[in-house]
Amino acid sequence: VGIQLTLGELGLVYIIFAKIIVMSIVTCEGSVANLQCGQVIVVYWADFGRRDTTTCSDHRPKHEIQNVQCLNPTTKVADSCNGKSSCAIEASCSVFGDPCVGTYKYLEVAYDCQCKCLTLSSSSENGQVITIHWAYFGRRDTTTCSYQRPDTEIQNVHCLNPTPKVSDSCNGKSSCAIEASCSVFGDPCPGTYKYLEVAYDCQCKCLQTPLQIFEMCCYQWTPETTSLIVEKLQF
Repeated sequence: VGIQLTLGELGLVYIIFAKIIVMSIVTCEGSVANLQCGQVIVVYWADFGRRDTTTCSDHRPKHEIQNVQCLNPTTKVADSCNGKSSCAIEASCSVFGDPCVGTYKYLEVAYDCQCKCLTLSSSSENGQVITIHWAYFGRRDTTTCSYQRPDTEIQNVHCLNPTPKVSDSCNGKSSCAIEASCSVFGDPCPGTYKYLEVAYDCQCKCLQTPLQIFEMCCYQWTPETTSLIVEKLQF
């Protein structure tokens, strides 16, 4: 049982260097999110919903801000903004749909500004390294890694166990293997069938691949049949 993050060859030599700075913005429902970059925008993730009772809460009645489980990851910001130097997108249900009717929502976007790399054809290895953004071992929905599992093992969707162990093991490497098991991460919710979810990117000198999310089942994982039960999502 394991999760393996491996980088292949890109066949490019990067000759411009830059420091990567990740930024985030929050835009209340009904307003317009403006992403500005002197270089090129790369969106890591975006969510239109609500995760707390304080953000965008001014003058809102309590019943509109109490649902803090309103999560709605979306690729629409990346689709609209990636590769541009500036971008505007409305934080509204007409754009993103309504994941939780009656809740006052906001748009969260994490992005960075990247240089436009000059490239030369080459057979050299790309020299990319793994950077872990977050990882957790638990369960937050009833569908992931649910095949042939009894209902009692997948009903607890509030089993969240953020862990630094993946970062400690994988950051700065070009490949990494870590077992998705309770012996490694502990058991945050006994009786619940868990999975390891990792958000990471592959950084080179000034170009990064889009953020990837991997979800890996704990137990009974075999490379032949479920090597990409792993869902790969790009934001």
